[in-house]
Amino acid sequence: MKPPKELILIGGGGHCKACIDVIEQEGYYEIKGILDTYKQVGSKVLEYEVLGSDDELDFYISQSYSFLITIGQVKFASLRSKVFQKLLDKSAHIATVISPRSYVSRYASIKEGTIVMHGAIINAEVEIDQNCIINNLCNIDHESKIGKNCHISTCSVINGSCTIGDGVLIGSSSVIIQGIQICKDSIIGAGCIVLNNIELKGTYVGNPLRKIK
Repeated sequence: MKPPKELILIGGGGHCKACIDVIEQEGYYEIKGILDTYKQVGSKVLEYEVLGSDDELDFYISQSYSFLITIGQVKFASLRSKVFQKLLDKSAHIATVISPRSYVSRYASIKEGTIVMHGAIINAEVEIDQNCIINNLCNIDHESKIGKNCHISTCSVINGSCTIGDGVLIGSSSVIIQGIQICKDSIIGAGCIVLNNIELKGTYVGNPLRKIK
């Protein structure tokens, strides 16, 4: 059975606007509207109407739409992961979106709910799990593994054979050298260079890298 092409977005903030641009350029899905908070109902994000809140998911699932989570992930993945699990529990069809302006090796794998944005490069035998944001101009090199609910931010570089745990945020322009492992729910700040494994979850910033919480 072919997946439904009519798409509902969940989350109407700034990240949603960036996702809309990618979805339009990919050209596979037709955006029917957005679910956000009740106070946003009737407003528009770019040219798309906020139809309701995620409390109305059951109705839209019954109408056989596809869904994409367009809630941003500036720090923690908890909200994105909670909504994603709700969609899974309700057997909703969850979209995967890949910008035509990105490069994805045919030997890479990308699971449902992930969006690959403009200029991203995903090389051979990379594995990207569910519900990730692979943001503009980032580079994920061969054999690296990205866990669920991760955000790989703009212009970041993950070198070969790295393992990024679930719920990790890699900040813009950070560099993860080859073979590094980063434990789940960690935050790597913008512009960091990660030279050693991260085994204790927390927030890491600076060069040299240091844990601040």
